[in-house]
Amino acid sequence: MTYLLGVDTGGTYTDAVILEEKTDQVIASAKSLTTRPDLALGVGRAIDAAILEAGIKPADIAMLSLSTTLVTNALVEGQGGRVALIFIGFDEPELSRAGLTEAMKGDPAVLISGGHNHGGAEAAPLDKATLEAEVRRLSPEVTGFAVAASFATRNPAHENAARDLIRDLTHRPVTCSHELSAGLNGPRRALTAVLNARLIGMIDRLISACEAHMESLGIKAPLMVVRGDGALVSATLARERPIETILSGPAASIAGASWLTGERDALVSDIGGTTTDVCLLKDGKPAIDPMGARVGSFRTMVEAVAMRTTGLGGDSEVHLIDGLETGLRLGPRRLMPVALAARDFPELVHQALDQWLTFDTPGEHDGRFALPMWHGGPPPGLSPREQTVAGRLLAGPQRLSDAARTRLEIPALMKLVSRGAVMISGVTPSDASHVLGRLDSWDAAAAEKAVTLFARRRNGRGDRIARTAPDLAARIVAQLEQQTMDCLLEAAFDEDAYDWGQETSERLARHPLTQAGLAQHQGIVRTSLSLGVPVIGLGASAPNYYAPLGARLGTRMILPVHAGVANAIGAVVGQVSMSATGIVTAPGPGIFAAHLSDGPKRFPSQEAALEALETALRAEASERAGAAGVEEIRLTAERDITQVEVEGQPMFIEARLRITAQGRPRIAVG
Repeated sequence: MTYLLGVDTGGTYTDAVILEEKTDQVIASAKSLTTRPDLALGVGRAIDAAILEAGIKPADIAMLSLSTTLVTNALVEGQGGRVALIFIGFDEPELSRAGLTEAMKGDPAVLISGGHNHGGAEAAPLDKATLEAEVRRLSPEVTGFAVAASFATRNPAHENAARDLIRDLTHRPVTCSHELSAGLNGPRRALTAVLNARLIGMIDRLISACEAHMESLGIKAPLMVVRGDGALVSATLARERPIETILSGPAASIAGASWLTGERDALVSDIGGTTTDVCLLKDGKPAIDPMGARVGSFRTMVEAVAMRTTGLGGDSEVHLIDGLETGLRLGPRRLMPVALAARDFPELVHQALDQWLTFDTPGEHDGRFALPMWHGGPPPGLSPREQTVAGRLLAGPQRLSDAARTRLEIPALMKLVSRGAVMISGVTPSDASHVLGRLDSWDAAAAEKAVTLFARRRNGRGDRIARTAPDLAARIVAQLEQQTMDCLLEAAFDEDAYDWGQETSERLARHPLTQAGLAQHQGIVRTSLSLGVPVIGLGASAPNYYAPLGARLGTRMILPVHAGVANAIGAVVGQVSMSATGIVTAPGPGIFAAHLSDGPKRFPSQEAALEALETALRAEASERAGAAGVEEIRLTAERDITQVEVEGQPMFIEARLRITAQGRPRIAVG
């Protein structure tokens, strides 16, 4: 028998599923808490439990495929390592474009002279002396470098030279923008490279955790990783390009939803601990976002499923909206539920909660804890105030008010949170579910205390925001359901072909007519509104929150068996798909330039340039697919030729060529 093992590592849980390849049946599934900073523990426990349930030998595993939401979560929450951007041939105003300044979050950016023009010719020599001096200066402060040069997709010579110099001097990871996208938008390429560089350490730790456990069990099968468009890639490539695993978990969930339900057309909503991901399944396949993956406020140049990702999950932070009648809002930041923190640190959590509950009105930070998430000590490049806060956490988790003792130290603590070095614990929907008896995974008594304390907060009139813990818990769950409905409606309005004019999907989802239609209002004006496709609910907590939404949206709510491990299922039912792209331009009359990986080459005819480019791209795509373990490679070519008519004759402008190599990954044979 041949068995395939799928693993999905999310913000809260790591799932494992075993499929028997011949019968295409799930024979075992298991869950384990994701363990940060040491991911190997959670990964290992999930794999071990699934193998034990299946009753098979580890050596019988023929392939292990991994999907993850860690990268998506990190971008939504603004986490990742400290990086330096080497910005070659650009002016300083370019740093403010495409959200690049926001993405840098105060990390250093160095402007270096150099770069090329649109034809691939050198615009200015690369300033290697300044580059070397800046790299030496910044190396101790950063975990990696991102390199973006002007028109690098037309000629990558300066990016390659900078990469080689940085690696020789620092031995740190370097990401070149042209390796991630063939697009011309320099700031957006730089943004994508920065995010990639920031995520390398995170994905490397996850893959290393999988590889170490595979080795300990004697699993000699290939390790694959799900990319954001649902295709499988080798672990080696995923290490180099973690940005391509944006929406890896959601992409896997779409494949899992289709496999589990057989539905061809549906909205798929996958709720995790940190995010809710909504995508339209049409004719059995998800659409690919032509503009590049968008996660949170970032629009990257990475191909991925057209997914709407919102910072809303079972572990979302609960915010108060101040006013005479205090409202609630969830997310986008993930907190560790108090119930989970109490399971791991019962003495700290219960003693603090009991003390806080002796007071009638809670303090600003009562009910919150700070937990260090680092492995081997705090990250480098901390400010003095951040070092002070981190130093207190060397002793372990503490009350938030003990970790940050002044108002000036709160931003320092939040900076550590943004870098993934520290996690805050506080009240979440998961705690509310424990209070209501919908969930019993962790410490329900601690959840009851924490929600009781939160309910004592005051509104604008000075009244408590809720009478009892169950009252507040019910409001928190109702708020999660309402925000989930908003996510589904926004996605539906976005995907519908009707011309909604200037209205955005966000406004349409919350419009009074939409709400009246959902309520089937029948007065002088009669209204009716419903979704035209069913909703497939995925995620471990989907049964807790999604069951009533179908009736409220006027459609079927499908909660399939194995919905809680759909991502892990999707991880092993995909194919490898590797693409290589290139462009041919016409820099002058009768001259055609094929922009190859080693720079542009000129040809006397359009067809000769296209043939040379296609030959190079076929070799590149095939090599990458072969490295990913594909033996039977299928190649497809797409040409997009742009021409204009001049005096009745077609005039060539440019041509884009894309070669895709596909196939099932090689599996181990015992």
